[in-house]
Amino acid sequence: MASQIERILILAKTYPSPSAQHVETSCVAGINEHGAMRRLYPVPFRLIEEGQKFKKWQWIDVRVEKAHKDHRLESHKLYVDTITCGDVIDTKKQWDARWPWIEKLPTFTSFDELEATRIESGLSLALMRPKQVLTLEIVEARAAEWTDEEREKLLRDEMQGQLFSDTEVKKMTQTLRKVPFDFYYRYTCDTPEGEKEFKHKIVDWEAGVLFWHCRQSHGVDWKKPFRAKLEEDMTGKDLMFLMGNQHRFQDQWLIISLIYPPKRKPAEVTPQGLLF
Repeated sequence: MASQIERILILAKTYPSPSAQHVETSCVAGINEHGAMRRLYPVPFRLIEEGQKFKKWQWIDVRVEKAHKDHRLESHKLYVDTITCGDVIDTKKQWDARWPWIEKLPTFTSFDELEATRIESGLSLALMRPKQVLTLEIVEARAAEWTDEEREKLLRDEMQGQLFSDTEVKKMTQTLRKVPFDFYYRYTCDTPEGEKEFKHKIVDWEAGVLFWHCRQSHGVDWKKPFRAKLEEDMTGKDLMFLMGNQHRFQDQWLIISLIYPPKRKPAEVTPQGLLF
């Protein structure tokens, strides 16, 4: 399939995870202007760092083509040097400008239905609306630091485009810190058999950045403000998960992005007979 320029609204940026050979260094995903979901790679982490090339809810124009080795429907190769950043959709008027795009996403209220759709059609990116978030689990990562092999993979991915010298790339990978904890949401969904509980890992870049901010401002007491944001603040909103599955193990899903508009008030009903 030939390449083409697409206009894509970025909805997900994950914290780099170079531990497995065939896992994307970073998952960047979004929706194009025609409503088709897109997973974009390879995306070097220098393009998703806070305040760098592009951010969530920003339009980009970029040349893409269907990935050859990744057969998931939404997976596309992008050409990094063709990225042009556009407008950011803001949160004004209760996310008024964002809602039309949220409503275009394939959406599920049951994880079992999401997985069944994947098996049937190959769907690999979708929005999950949990019935209730039960808790946030914080678990120590197997290793607190990148291994030499992981750093080597980060270096190799950064050098693919040959946009930076060896020295510049090494400096960038040294500043990228591994989050020494894993974060999971436990939540419930309604199913034909009754309410069912699920647990999925959060890999949203924002969660990693939040961890470092809380660690810097509160030291060993970082969990309290971290939980306050992800457990109390987020669950007080209309929290949704943008889910993405893994390339090699496609029955394994991750929360690649948190989408959290304020809860919308039910439409006001005008009492019958009081039309004027």
